[in-house]
Amino acid sequence: MKTKLKQLGTATLAGCVLAVAAMPAAAQEVTLRAVNAFQEGTYFARHFEEFVKRVNEEGKGKVHINYLGGPKALSPGEHATALRRGVIDMANTTASYTANLVPEGQVMNYTTLTMAQLRASGAIDYLNTLYMDKGMYYLGRTAEGIPYQIYTNKKVEKMADLSGQKLRIAPIYRDFFRSLGATMLQTQAGEVFTALERGAVDGYGWPLIGIFDFGWQEKTKYRLDPGFYSVEVGVVMSKSAWEKLTPEQRSFLERQMARVEAENIPRSQAAGRAEIKRMTDAGVQTLTLPDAEKEKFLKEAYDTAWEGMARISPKHVAKLHELTQAK
Repeated sequence: MKTKLKQLGTATLAGCVLAVAAMPAAAQEVTLRAVNAFQEGTYFARHFEEFVKRVNEEGKGKVHINYLGGPKALSPGEHATALRRGVIDMANTTASYTANLVPEGQVMNYTTLTMAQLRASGAIDYLNTLYMDKGMYYLGRTAEGIPYQIYTNKKVEKMADLSGQKLRIAPIYRDFFRSLGATMLQTQAGEVFTALERGAVDGYGWPLIGIFDFGWQEKTKYRLDPGFYSVEVGVVMSKSAWEKLTPEQRSFLERQMARVEAENIPRSQAAGRAEIKRMTDAGVQTLTLPDAEKEKFLKEAYDTAWEGMARISPKHVAKLHELTQAK
């Protein structure tokens, strides 16, 4: 990790020296180095890539984003540290990948409010006090309104009956899966196909959208409904990079981010409908819990999430719960 960050840091410094030497003294355009937690061209990468394109087309003379690419440019697990150190200026990432510094960001997975509502409630301003304290700034969200699902090759009859199932997990639903009795494994997304093929896992948690990006539908029999939580993918900046921007440059990026956020919900709803049909056509069957089991399932999901947040961040959990839940 240190070698990768050092290489990026050296390249950043050299790039800045060359840029300064090449620019006229009056130039105001700033170049921001950006990475993506997701492979280029995949669903959760594309919205950020569209944002980058718009910024570069409409921000000439103000802001330019030097897009370095996906996980091959920098491992997502290194995003928080790289942002804090100013090695990179911007990342399309998730609160899970920056949780080593700001675990409170994960509450955006546990809210039923839209990003517009979270901004209006003061939740994003509150969270940004925590992000800024750790050397980062949360600019905006590139994906929302998409639930997580349990995908498995074993039938699920009851809410609490995941015992005997080996499931690939992410930190945001570790406590939930544990409460349902699952055996949990944490692996990189790129390793899941092989794990399914070899029977090392029976299934995995993943958003409603995205399994086709990895070919997992070939090794998946069932999707369990209902979905739970909400996908959070957002643009996080280095605090130092954000503070160096002029008010005009900040306002420009905020306007571009607002355009992305306005498109998030309708885009995800259309994509979700298309993804369900695609799964059905590919032979992935839907297991739907009865209403009574559904209520228990969702209650357990959110109860365990907030209990976990209370352990992680007892100082902030009450305020975050107040700001992120429907009144």
